[in-house]
Amino acid sequence: MKLTLESYRDKLLGCFTGKNIGGTLGAPFECHRGVWNLDYYTHDISKGVLPNDDLDLQLVFLNAIKKFGRDVDSHILSEYWLSFIVANWSEYGAGKNNLSQGLLPPLSGRYENPNKDSCGAFIRSEIWACLNPGHPEKAVQYAYEDATVDHADEGVYAEIFCAALESAAFCESDMHTLINIALSYIPENCDISKAVNCALECHRQGIGWKAARKRILNIVPGSFGMLLGYKDMKPEPDVPVGPMGYDAPSNIGLMIIGWIYGEGDFSKSICIAAGCGEDADCTAGTLASVMGIISGLSGIDNRWTDPIGNEIKTISINVADTDGAVPQTTEQLVDELVSLMPEFMYGYYDVSKQTITCSDNLYCKPERINSYRSYDFRKALTDNANSVHHKSLPFDTFINYSNSINILPGEKKKLHITFENNLLRRQWLELNWTLPTCVHIEGGNSKLICLPSNHGEIGRAETDVILCFDESLPCKIELILSVSSSKCSKKILIPVMLLKK
Repeated sequence: MKLTLESYRDKLLGCFTGKNIGGTLGAPFECHRGVWNLDYYTHDISKGVLPNDDLDLQLVFLNAIKKFGRDVDSHILSEYWLSFIVANWSEYGAGKNNLSQGLLPPLSGRYENPNKDSCGAFIRSEIWACLNPGHPEKAVQYAYEDATVDHADEGVYAEIFCAALESAAFCESDMHTLINIALSYIPENCDISKAVNCALECHRQGIGWKAARKRILNIVPGSFGMLLGYKDMKPEPDVPVGPMGYDAPSNIGLMIIGWIYGEGDFSKSICIAAGCGEDADCTAGTLASVMGIISGLSGIDNRWTDPIGNEIKTISINVADTDGAVPQTTEQLVDELVSLMPEFMYGYYDVSKQTITCSDNLYCKPERINSYRSYDFRKALTDNANSVHHKSLPFDTFINYSNSINILPGEKKKLHITFENNLLRRQWLELNWTLPTCVHIEGGNSKLICLPSNHGEIGRAETDVILCFDESLPCKIELILSVSSSKCSKKILIPVMLLKK
């Protein structure tokens, strides 16, 4: 399928106008538990659109993309996160706190973060889908880089699910097909998958949306609605309170409830999603984005757009210090994305015909990157959950911390290090460690490794490093791994951070 530039632009406007509509509709019910029968905005519409972090966080990342293009990754995004985002609540604050101590993604999203499974990542998935329209296999890779800055596990799966859904929606409109495409990118046994399948099963069984909501909240209990609790109604004895911060699965499930029970009708769908409460601005806002992509702005009724216009109101970013101008309207945002898209869609965007060629298979599958390198997203998603990825021209390095960055005096710590060859030739890698006096390495501080270049597959070399610690340990240990390649003139310096338990 080919997507015309005119249609692409209309779908972008539908996406971000929908984001504002759903966010504004759901905001009064955010953090509340209960059920509401909605059919329109409930706030004072003379105030126009309500500010929402769901959209303004993406404006910061937009500036990172304008500077670094398709090379943007979690390390770059984390620097922008620290520099320009003022919000310090929940997972945002945990991520920023970890980053300020030198913990890089995905450690920054995982370590001491009780909100790692919450909703703050999937709400900012649209920008990656919009830059990779009709190519969910690309959108999910950027969504992963984004999510791991301040989330892990279910919080990461939630953004991947939404990014795949939104990207595929540029060229596919069938609801069930889109849901199955998005599910193919995340683990089958994760709670996001469980919540989505629960919503689908409830609908197949003819259970009403209010009863389906209860089933979701029992199968994957969350706590977001209990931040402010029940609003003008009695508590429900048959709805449990889940662990604090474990909210992405239930809210993704509620978003899907809105969509399938709304039967493709924009108004009905977003009103059901918002009417389920919990993180209502996020569920209704993300759903409205998906539906806005499918229909384009031209398919959204004026009764939703007229009261809020095209204004973007920010709440969680430092506008004064942002690295570049921040769009003030959805049209300005769309103009920026249209100008950036060709770089991301290189090889798929025909400038002369102004068309984007969408992927011929939208489902997750192993990809051949070039003649010697392949990539399996779902395998990488689980394999790299505890690995910090460091990129360089001759090779990529993955430092796996074996589930924890914590250390204890007198104990040993194993780091598993993987090198992946980026060149079509063998390399000798010389590893040298710079260590504080309280740390030593079994077998010595230096090692020589041959990094192969296999035919038909990526060359890979792996090694384990056993770190030993004296009794007199400081609270924070900073190590430097220096890697010299026989095919590169400079040394690659890789930081390793460990914390005393």
